[in-house]
Parts: sequence; C-alpha cells; structure tokens
Amino acid sequence: MATAKGVEITNLDATPRTTLEAASGGGKLRVFMDTIAAGTGDLDNDDIIVLAQVPSNAKLASIRIYNDDLDSGSSAEFNVGLYNGPQAYTISGSTTDAAAVIDEDCYASAVSQFQAAVTTAPVELLAEARNINAIANFVWEDGGLSEDPKVPLRIAVTMSATGTAIAGDITIVVKYTID
Repeated sequence: MATAKGVEITNLDATPRTTLEAASGGGKLRVFMDTIAAGTGDLDNDDIIVLAQVPSNAKLASIRIYNDDLDSGSSAEFNVGLYNGPQAYTISGSTTDAAAVIDEDCYASAVSQFQAAVTTAPVELLAEARNINAIANFVWEDGGLSEDPKVPLRIAVTMSATGTAIAGDITIVVKYTID
C-alpha cells in the first residue's frame, strides 16, 4: 500500500518544517457576491461586465455565475478573467492602468452558459480554463503577473461571441481565502 501526499502536506512534513502560506492552510474564507441587471447593450461582443473585486494576494476557491436566459438564439459566449481594479500599479518599471485587462480568460473561456437560465446549479468556472494544479495560486499569479501588485483586482465576464441578447440578471459568487 502506497501513501501519497499533496504539495502542502509534503511541506508540513518536511524537516525543517515549511510554513504554509496562510491562505493555503488555515486562511479566512471570504465571499464576494454581486448582481447586475444586464441590458441588451451590455451583452455585445467584447463588452466587459465587472462582477467582483478581490485582494491580489487572495487565493480563489470558487467562481460561480447564476443568470437569466440572456440569449434568444444559441451563440452567446463569454470569458471569465482578471482586470485591474481602480488603482494603477507598477511592476518592474511597467505601469498597468486602472481598469486595464490583465488576462481576459484566465478562469474560463468561451462559456455558453448565457444561452439558457442558470438559477439552481451553476457550473464551477474557477478551473474551466485554469489548470487544476494552480489551486494554491494567488490571484496575481492567475493573471500571469511576475509579482504581487498589492492592489485589488477584479473578476469580469467579457463577451466573446454575441447572440441575440435578452436583458436579465447576472449574479456572481466568488469564494476566496486570505490570511
């Protein structure tokens, strides 16, 4: 019989013992929830709907989106990714403006969920595009940044294909840990 260990458990068993990042073991679970009454003009190709803000040093545990039927056809698709929050930051001499895209589809890509109402059992979107072995990443790592910008980052839906838009509600529930 073999016994295998995850990365964090291996770190705990190391000699000398490796300290876990607080958000990976024993972090505080937080939730960000928000709803938008999306109009038909919000659902065009390349439109951005900002739905959540989290600390750059948070570790995401879940991204779930609930929605009304927002497409009377069957071609609307969206990505879920990261945008900068309301504050510019500089890393290695390069400045990223407030509200700039960091990675439009680091969590999910070409999701067709808006083509029907999703009100009771939303799909987990956290790892639709992100590799499952990145579960202990900080949000800034998910965006491909080389270091923590120490500013709030935003999770947004970006429309990647347009259907025949119908106005309706979009609700996001993001769970994350932080020390």
